[in-house]
Amino acid sequence: MSMQYDYKDIEKISKYKSWSRRKIVDALLSIDSDMYTQLGLESTPKEIKQTKIKSKNIYKTISKVNPRLGKLFLQSMDN
Repeated sequence: MSMQYDYKDIEKISKYKSWSRRKIVDALLSIDSDMYTQLGLESTPKEIKQTKIKSKNIYKTISKVNPRLGKLFLQSMDN
C-alpha cells in the first residue's frame, strides 16, 4: 500500500468500492498490527486497554466486509 492509514480511517477504508474485499481487510489488519507494535514495556494499562478496544472495533469493521473472518477475529479476542 502506498498510503499510510491509521485508526481514524477504518470506516472510510471499509467503504472503498474500488478495492477488493481482501485489500480492505489487509489494510484494516495493517492498522491493527501498527497499533500493537506501538505498545511497549512502558505502555500503561490504560493504553493497552484502549488498543484492545480499537482492535475490537477494527474486527467488527472487518466482519462487515468478510463476516466469517471478522467473526473468527472477534471470537479469538474473547478467549
